[in-house]
Amino acid sequence: MKLAMNPSPTALMQGASNFRDLGGYRNADGRRVRRGQVFRSDHLAGLTGQDQQQLQALGVRHSLDFRGASEHRLTPYDIPGVQRVAMAIEPTVIARMQALVAQGVVPSTEETVELMRETYRDFVNRNADTYGRFLRHLLEVPTPQVFHCTAGKDRTGFAAALLLSALGVDRATTMHDYLLTNQLYRRDTRLEGQGHPHVLKVLWQVQPEFLQAAFDAVDRQHGGMQDYLHGAIGLRPQDTAELQRRLLED
Repeated sequence: MKLAMNPSPTALMQGASNFRDLGGYRNADGRRVRRGQVFRSDHLAGLTGQDQQQLQALGVRHSLDFRGASEHRLTPYDIPGVQRVAMAIEPTVIARMQALVAQGVVPSTEETVELMRETYRDFVNRNADTYGRFLRHLLEVPTPQVFHCTAGKDRTGFAAALLLSALGVDRATTMHDYLLTNQLYRRDTRLEGQGHPHVLKVLWQVQPEFLQAAFDAVDRQHGGMQDYLHGAIGLRPQDTAELQRRLLED
C-alpha cells in the first residue's frame, strides 16, 4: 500500500529539534489534513528569539504541554503571545527505571522495550482523560496550536496518533509520522539522566513496537479506535465530525 506521506520534513525551528506540522497527510477518504493548524514538537524552552517570532507568525496562540511538574521546572518557557496549557502526564517510565536502578537491576534491551510498551498501554488506559482534554481543546480553541512533551516522542507521539486516527488517517501513515522522531529529534544528555547506554538508546528513540502496543490495547480492551474515542476518550460522534470539519481540507 502506498502511504499518503508528507514531503520529507525540514527543521522548522532552530531551538526545537522535533517541531513539525501535523498537516499534509491524506485520510482514508482522500481528504488532506490542513496544514498550519496543529504542530507537534519537543519542549519549547530552547526556542530562539527568531523561533518565537516564527511561532507567532504561524498564528500559534496555545501550547499544550504534556510534561510532568519536574520536567516543566527543569525547562520552563514563556513565549510572548502563546498561552501554555498544562496537560501533565508524569513520565512514569523514568520512575520505574529509577526504581530498578535503586534495586541494583540493569534492565536488558528487551526488558526496556517491554517497559516502553507498558508505558504506551498506560497512555491508553490511565491517561485517557488527559488525552480527551487535549482533543476537546482543539475543538474549543480553533486557533493554530502546538502540543509537546520533553522529546516530543512518546506522550506527544500517542497524542498525534489519536488526532490522526480521529481524522481518519490510516495506521500505516500514522506510524510513519510517529517514526519521524528518529530522524528529527536531537538527544540532549542534560535531559536524559544517568543510565546504561543500551537503556538510554531505547528510552530516547521510538520503535514501532511502542505505538503498536497502544494500538493493540485500544483494539483488545476498547473495541477499536472509534469505540475508544467515543468511550474512554469521551468524544461524541459529533465532536469527531467537527474535528474533521475543522482540520480536513474540503
